[in-house]
Amino acid sequence: MTAVAEADGLEKGLSRARRNVALLAIAQAILGSAPPIAFAVGGLAAYQMLDADKSLATAPLTGFNVGVALGTILVAILSRYLSRKPSFIIGALLESCGGLIAAVAIFQSDFWLLVAGLLLTGVAGGFTQKFRFAAADASPSYYKGSAISWILAGGVISAVLGPQIAIFTKDYFEPVMFAGAFIAFAPMGVIAAIVLSFLKLPELNSVGASSHQSARPLSEIVTSQRFLTGMYCGIVSYALMTFMMTGAPLAMVIGCGFSSDQATLGIQFHVLAMYGPSFFTGRLISRFGAEVIVALGLAILMFCAVIAHMGIELWNFWAALVLLGAGWNFGFIGGTAIIAQSYRPNEADKVQGFHDIILFTTVALASFASGQIFNAFGWDAMILPVWPLAIVGLLLLFLLARSKMRAKTV
Repeated sequence: MTAVAEADGLEKGLSRARRNVALLAIAQAILGSAPPIAFAVGGLAAYQMLDADKSLATAPLTGFNVGVALGTILVAILSRYLSRKPSFIIGALLESCGGLIAAVAIFQSDFWLLVAGLLLTGVAGGFTQKFRFAAADASPSYYKGSAISWILAGGVISAVLGPQIAIFTKDYFEPVMFAGAFIAFAPMGVIAAIVLSFLKLPELNSVGASSHQSARPLSEIVTSQRFLTGMYCGIVSYALMTFMMTGAPLAMVIGCGFSSDQATLGIQFHVLAMYGPSFFTGRLISRFGAEVIVALGLAILMFCAVIAHMGIELWNFWAALVLLGAGWNFGFIGGTAIIAQSYRPNEADKVQGFHDIILFTTVALASFASGQIFNAFGWDAMILPVWPLAIVGLLLLFLLARSKMRAKTV
């Protein structure tokens, strides 16, 4: 009877985990539509506002990424005092507010108000970034990789929904271009908040067999080889993706004369490639190990650089953006899985907060550098950082794999 009761309890636990993952994936799909919209038209909206220094065109997108970094801090604080569910609902409503501020900025041609609006939208994005960890923390150990993968799979809907919203709403208030795209953030945030209200997340100290163990100092966790390798590879995958994705619409429209709709479609293909593989990335991690999948992601990023360097035809941009998205998927999901194996459930919030602050601060710097590098040196110069950063990641993964092999033989 004890074995039967234990099996029944495990089944119920998995059922609850799957329910939470489904709700978080739906919310991810809705809220995750905002970044493709912001990156497809945000730089172009800023570019048309600027008279002299066009290198600031990506500043609103930098504001977005700074907001994500701030959001990861804020959600960690609110989660401690309010728990995760109400914190996530607040984050969804912040997206609505940020979109409305950005729309007002465009109507008033106020560049810095646009930066502020996208910064607030980014703060909401920082809350959304917590979804993948919430799904993993609320799942049995054998389901964590799949949980993270399914959350990011919600981005497949975002990949279609976001760019299509941008295409169909950017001209809605013509001759004021792009305002309609940001107004759409308001209903998106409200609908996501309603979905999140049905979550039933367990307390962190009730998840996992190691919850009875005392929490280790943060310094001990974040200096471990596993954590450092996962963090480096995840940050490199995300920063390179943001760096090239932010500059691509400017390179296509301003540099090569393609239409904004063609650039937006490129972003749509990119985001589809970011999230599409998530349906099987978790299974690949379970079968081959996170380290192998991250290495594959870094290799794809290098192939992306090859395609981008070959020319400036439309197919070069679109193919490079697709490879950029796929490389990010394997590199980031795999890196997250490596990090998730480096801490105990009662250490989650502080480790995740530390990781995401470093991650999105770096991503913000990458998005700001994107506009500067493009304005000063052009698209070709934006391809060069891929090689050294990816090679260092591959070396770290090799050293981690060798350490694991040595540990098994001891």
